[in-house]
Amino acid sequence: MNHAHLRPRLAAPVLVGAALLAALVLVVAGSATAKPTKATQPPTEVKVMTRNVYLGADLTPAIQAKGVSAFVEATGEILRQVTANDFPVRAKGLAEEILEKEPDLVGLQEVAEWRTGPPSLETLLGGSEPHAETVRYDYLAELLKELNKGKARYKAVVVNPEFDFEAPADENGVPGDGPNQLIANAEINGRLTMRDVILAKVGAAVKVTNPRKGHFKSLYSVEISGAKVTVTRGWASLDATVRGSAPFHFVDTHLESFDPQTVVPSIRAQQAAELVAANGPVTSKLPVILVGDMNSDTKTAVQPGDGQAYETLVKGGMRERSTYEPLGCCLTTPLLAVGSGGAASEFDHKVDHIMTRDPKTVKLVNSSVTGRQPQNGFWDSDHAGLFSTLKIYP
Repeated sequence: MNHAHLRPRLAAPVLVGAALLAALVLVVAGSATAKPTKATQPPTEVKVMTRNVYLGADLTPAIQAKGVSAFVEATGEILRQVTANDFPVRAKGLAEEILEKEPDLVGLQEVAEWRTGPPSLETLLGGSEPHAETVRYDYLAELLKELNKGKARYKAVVVNPEFDFEAPADENGVPGDGPNQLIANAEINGRLTMRDVILAKVGAAVKVTNPRKGHFKSLYSVEISGAKVTVTRGWASLDATVRGSAPFHFVDTHLESFDPQTVVPSIRAQQAAELVAANGPVTSKLPVILVGDMNSDTKTAVQPGDGQAYETLVKGGMRERSTYEPLGCCLTTPLLAVGSGGAASEFDHKVDHIMTRDPKTVKLVNSSVTGRQPQNGFWDSDHAGLFSTLKIYP
């Protein structure tokens, strides 16, 4: 047998097999190329806002009062300031600010509820929990009423009650109309409940899940007329998608205002550290947006002030996503009616912030400050508002 003829006969199947394999590879490769791949999700613009609505009065005189008589006089002045600052009118201006910018999510601070009841020292001295129930002003209800006139536009999705304090007050200035000699001039009890609130735009475009709220462990305490009073503060959070965006984590907070300079790190810096802790409210697998009144300035601002809390947030990975100009804090007068002394020149530093922990996935598009001029005869708040359009990348 001529073995020379065997090689081509043996090689032919091998060559055919190789050709078929090559063709199969080309077909598979071609099919893989031709099959449309899922496009990378484009970034989505999300609008957020932080707004301190101002509780309506300066609490400092009551905190610093020496003795029951001075305290009752100071709390009476506080109630008169709240009335003079007319939140139902201010709510109209605040609603106009929000409706003009149309944020998808709004973090609100100092969303006060003021209630009254019969005069009593029990709550101040620790004898009972606050119990006054006659509502004088509910800032959340008033603001939502203005926002939703004629159409549902915004809803409260997280409400976190915080500082809740009740005390006797000489609101009418009439001597001797109190219940007893100890509080001889107090004809009424005033109760203040502070709240942080997150508003979300109504409709299918904004979807929220996992609403949460909590209080800080680090809190400011002060002795008032022999009683220890602790100022409860905290945060509210949720997860959201907006117009089909990648999901993100949204947090609203208000850090301590009455921070003694003798405490280092400051109480608000300790609260900031709780925010960015490993299990803190701004720790999430999702991109994070933090908004709020941090009561802490930045090094780049005109008036540096206390930067401890802001620096703590930056060390914890947070980065600013809002404008530094113009500045938004704060009027020095507790009275917000036009002619009471407030002026735009008093907005000379920055304490309200919009920040992220994910600078690669949360980009700033534009930012602006609202409420730097009075309307309806009042400044809307002692703060200006802060708004940012952010681009969320998947």
